[in-house]
Amino acid sequence: MEWEMRKYVRMVVWSLAFLSVLVFPVDIYCQDSGIDIEELKKAAPKVYIDCGSCDTDYIRTEITFVNYVRDRKEAQIHLLVTTQSTGSEGREYTIAFIGQEIFKGINDTQTFITDRTDTSDEIREGLVNALKIGLMSYVAKTPISERITINYSEPKTEEHKTDRWNNWVFRMSGSGSFRGEKSYTSNSLEGTFSAARITPDFKATMSLDAELDLEDYHFDEGDIESTSEEFSFSGLFVKSLNEHWSVGAFVRADSSSYENVKFAISPQPAVEYNLFPYSQSTRRQLRFLYQIGLIAVSYREETIYNKMRENLFQEALSISLSSKEKWGTISMSVSGSHYFHDFSKNRLNVFGIVSLQLLKGLNLFVLGGGSRIHDQLSLPYGSATLEEVLLRRKLIETSYDYFVSVGFSFSFGSIFTNVVNPRFGSSGYGGMTIIID
Repeated sequence: MEWEMRKYVRMVVWSLAFLSVLVFPVDIYCQDSGIDIEELKKAAPKVYIDCGSCDTDYIRTEITFVNYVRDRKEAQIHLLVTTQSTGSEGREYTIAFIGQEIFKGINDTQTFITDRTDTSDEIREGLVNALKIGLMSYVAKTPISERITINYSEPKTEEHKTDRWNNWVFRMSGSGSFRGEKSYTSNSLEGTFSAARITPDFKATMSLDAELDLEDYHFDEGDIESTSEEFSFSGLFVKSLNEHWSVGAFVRADSSSYENVKFAISPQPAVEYNLFPYSQSTRRQLRFLYQIGLIAVSYREETIYNKMRENLFQEALSISLSSKEKWGTISMSVSGSHYFHDFSKNRLNVFGIVSLQLLKGLNLFVLGGGSRIHDQLSLPYGSATLEEVLLRRKLIETSYDYFVSVGFSFSFGSIFTNVVNPRFGSSGYGGMTIIID
């Protein structure tokens, strides 16, 4: 009887303990300091990541001492990440830490450079390390800094190695595409070779491209064969003068069945002025580029101007603006060119991208461009066939072209985006990604 009574008492005690956990949740404290971890996290800096190509899931998983928000206006730290290519075909990441609210006026910049041989995992690890370093000056001003430890690793000593390639980088690529069905076949071959040497004072890039497309359409009335071939060489040579001025030259050679060009070569000296220092190029640019030169061209078919070959002198001016700020991104360019033998043979090009964060959670983007065209000197004499028009295998006379794309996004709800759940795939950039370049 006494044994059954003790058993009954133990059951009651365990039941009451279980209910107390459900009804009255227990706060979890650090054993060594008595500090409530959840309360510390609430006081942690709020961060907004402004980076379209970053693995945000990985960042949130590796950096857990801040709170992530989905709207820049809710953030105390705006992380603005911009990139540009390096001479070795790697990328330079520039991370601008922009303080807001309690951190207003506290800004910092970190850079991280990748090599062309770095894996995706190495790149995201390096980016996370740069983010951690930049965040420390903000985290140090919050209570969660009590839980932060900093480790220092001795750098490995490396022997100085002579660059036998003298900063030159070469790249080759090729691809083939083959598809078909009963009434249609398509074959495409493409190859590219490029070379580049980029230093702070001098830049040289060269690229050679070739492409061949073959298409066959089979009908009861007959077959249609379509062939298109393109060849191009482009070279750019630039000498840096100072933080605003550069001089150089463009060299281009082309052959195109679509544009009725058998062979064309064009050397053009150029000069450029950037209103902003080139050191700020990842964030803002306002460039004025002027070029002038000769175009020697021979045609596949006689043109509407009764020419089979000619030498042309041309000049061009372009103005390009690009800026990436907290409120969004803007990139615009205007360029114009004409031939000296006839000023009516000219062209005006306009292009622009605007992405704005208008209101809390509301983003708008507009992408568009167009050309006013009066310089189609290579137009072949005679009219194009119906097949050439439909398959776009021959240049057709036009006085303009354009394209426009408009879109928006709106999000609302919880401002926090701390949780990462990779089950059944990931909504961010986490997980495995395969890119074929």
